[in-house]
Amino acid sequence: MKKTYRAIQASSAGVLELVERPRPVPSAGEVLLEVEACGICGADTGDINAVRDAPRVPGHEIVGRIAEVGANVSAMWKVGSRVGVGRLGGHCNACNMCRQGIFQLCRNQQFVGSSCDGGYAEMVVARATGLVAIPESLNSVEAAPLLCAGLATFNAMRKSGALAGDLVAVQGIGGLGHLALQYARKMGFRVVAVGRGGDIAEEVRALGAHRYIDTNVEDPVKVLQGMGGAQLVLSTITDSTAASKLVAALAPQGKFLVVGVGKDPLTVAPGLMVSGERVIQGSITGTSYDSERTLDFSVLADVHPLIETMPLERAAEAYKRMASGQVKFRMVLTMGD
Repeated sequence: MKKTYRAIQASSAGVLELVERPRPVPSAGEVLLEVEACGICGADTGDINAVRDAPRVPGHEIVGRIAEVGANVSAMWKVGSRVGVGRLGGHCNACNMCRQGIFQLCRNQQFVGSSCDGGYAEMVVARATGLVAIPESLNSVEAAPLLCAGLATFNAMRKSGALAGDLVAVQGIGGLGHLALQYARKMGFRVVAVGRGGDIAEEVRALGAHRYIDTNVEDPVKVLQGMGGAQLVLSTITDSTAASKLVAALAPQGKFLVVGVGKDPLTVAPGLMVSGERVIQGSITGTSYDSERTLDFSVLADVHPLIETMPLERAAEAYKRMASGQVKFRMVLTMGD
C-alpha cells in the first residue's frame, strides 16, 4: 500500500506545483480513489486563478478505481470498482432540495476542484453520493471528459423539450460544443453549428452538423431565422455579448439554454421574450445518475470526445495548452507508475 501520492496543487492564484502528499483516509460516506485519468476543463481556470482555499488540487473530470471504502457507504461501491466523479461532488441527502429529489441543486453540494480537492492527483477522496459507474466498454481516458463536457451538453438537450426533427443550434465549437454536435445529431435534431472561422467547417460537419455558420462571414440570426428559427439554442460559450445576440434566432416558444458560464450578464430585450414567448434557461451539469445516462448513451450512439493526453507531471503545460485554445478538443491527464 502506497503511503504517499503525487498531486498537482494550486499553491496560490495561477500557480501549479507538483507535490507529494500523505495517503488520505476516507471518512464516513466517502471512498478513496486511485485516479486513472482526469480531464482538464475550461472551468478549471477559475479554480486555479481564483483559488480560495490554497493549496487546492483542481480537476473535476475524474475516473479511477476505489481503493478504500469508508463507513456507511452503499454496498454497491466496492474496492476495485471503476468509478467517476464530476463537478458536483455528491449531495447531502438532508437539505430542502435533496428532500425533493432535486439532487443537482443540493445546497450542501461539494464542487470538486473548488470547494474540495479534485483529480489532478494520483488519489482523491470522494463522497459516495457523487460516484458514477463507468461502463466497461469506455476506457478511463475517454470517459473522463464525458463527466463534465458530455454531461453538461447531453443532459441539457435531453431535458430541453426539443423533439426529433427540431432545429437545434449549438453556439461554440470547443470542448463542450464538439460533443454537443455529436449528441444533437444522434438525438435526431436538425443540427446547426455556430462558430468562428472557415478552418473548422469540414470538421464541424464530420461531428454531426447539417449546416455550419461562420460568424466571421454570416449573420447567424439571419441565417437561423431564414431556416424558420431555432427551437433550441445551446450556448456553450462564455462571451455573454455574443450569446445575447443569438437569442433573436429563436423560433416562437423557442428556448435559449445556457451551459457556458460567462462573467458578464446576458442582455435581452423584453419585447423579444414576450412577443414570442421565448425562454432563457440555465442548465447545471447533472446528478451522478444523469452522468450514467450520458455514458450509456455515448456508448450506444458511438459518441466520442476528441482528446489529447499528457502525464500528471506535465499538468501545468497541459493546462496552459487548454487555456490557450490550442487543444482539439479536450485535454486529459494520465497517471503513470
